[in-house]
Amino acid sequence: MSFLFLRTWRLGTKSLLLHPLRSLLTVLGIFIGTASVIWLLAIGEGISLKAQEQIEGLGANNIIIRTIKPPEEATQGSSSRMITPYGITRDDFERLDETIPMVTQSLPIRELRRRFTYAGRQVDGRLVGCTPEYADITRLEIDRGHFISDADIRDRNNFCVLSAEVANELFPLDDPLGRAIHIEEEYYVVVGIMKSRSPTAGIGGSLAAQDFSRDVYIPISTLWSRIGDAIYTRRSGSFEGEIVELSQVTLRVDEVKNVMETSEMVKDLLERHHRSKDYGVTVPLELLEQAKTTRLMFIIFMGMIAAISLLVGGIGIMNIMLATVTERTREIGIRRALGAKRMDITRQFLVETVVLSVVGGLTGVLGGLTCGPIMNWLRNRIEDFAPQMVNQLPEVIRTVEPVIVPWSIPLAFGISVSIGIIFGLYPATRAAAMDPIEALRHE
Repeated sequence: MSFLFLRTWRLGTKSLLLHPLRSLLTVLGIFIGTASVIWLLAIGEGISLKAQEQIEGLGANNIIIRTIKPPEEATQGSSSRMITPYGITRDDFERLDETIPMVTQSLPIRELRRRFTYAGRQVDGRLVGCTPEYADITRLEIDRGHFISDADIRDRNNFCVLSAEVANELFPLDDPLGRAIHIEEEYYVVVGIMKSRSPTAGIGGSLAAQDFSRDVYIPISTLWSRIGDAIYTRRSGSFEGEIVELSQVTLRVDEVKNVMETSEMVKDLLERHHRSKDYGVTVPLELLEQAKTTRLMFIIFMGMIAAISLLVGGIGIMNIMLATVTERTREIGIRRALGAKRMDITRQFLVETVVLSVVGGLTGVLGGLTCGPIMNWLRNRIEDFAPQMVNQLPEVIRTVEPVIVPWSIPLAFGISVSIGIIFGLYPATRAAAMDPIEALRHE
């Protein structure tokens, strides 16, 4: 029995080698289908993990409350000379910190657009009033000096910490530590320099992207006392004013399991003290769960697209095998006349389709494993020839790294072999069903 099986495999392989180009093209269809399954799933996994990293960077046990300017307030401010207050207030911050027992840490943040100057050099960036916990929550690392301290908050010191980019632009040759920079009408002494921090991508419509490259950090108590809450803008004879006490409040919950319950308490508390929707509540844990669900849907969708490629490859196998059956009609008649049974004929043609699908599947797996290097090579070549086009792409596209999904390898190979058998079964059955006498008469 084993000898008969081995002889059938040899005969099937020999028949395929008689038409190498045709066999190669058939294998190519399976190769493309198998490799595309692995490639598409790897790219989808890479994009999904990138999005999850962005969300996890916000902290799974954090709740983020952002001030949002209502559209109706924006319209009123542009058409009148009234000063419009809106957003999260210090009273909100105190209520959230004192009345919700699951909150273990609360971080107030105030952000303003300002111009920083030193020795005639200027940088437009973001002035951030914060507390010492800000660096930990946003994953900022100190390079030299120190970050804002509790003593700075208590004493309202006119100290500041510069981002790496601001420090390089204002102090290209000098050491910034101990120097005083000019922010609007006040001077602030530089006590620390941060390491470079890559920007965070926007999380859908829940949270805008943040760029830390042009930040200057000062104690939030100093910002309140020296700059205040009111912002005035004069342009083309018009006057606009607004009062914002806090740009953001980040709450850290004691345990992840309490995050969703705490977020509902936060929303209820804010709704009672805000007539208009001038705030937004972002729950990274909720976004993370949504991202995981989206990842599963994305993988299924990408897998279906790749499966179409394998289906096309299977149709190619069937087409080639039907043509082969027609060409070898006389050979089939001779084999039947010499005593071959229908099962023998079926087995021979099935072996040929399985060989084609196995070879195509194995080479497709090898091709799929090259996803990362080939993508990086293509990306580098595109950057060399069209750098402006690449810079306009979303960051997730420019930086995504494909991640091979382990189960995609046996899945793609198994589907390729199954398709070979399924699409080869009909040609094999048709060959075995031929009348031996009619087959011998075939020219």
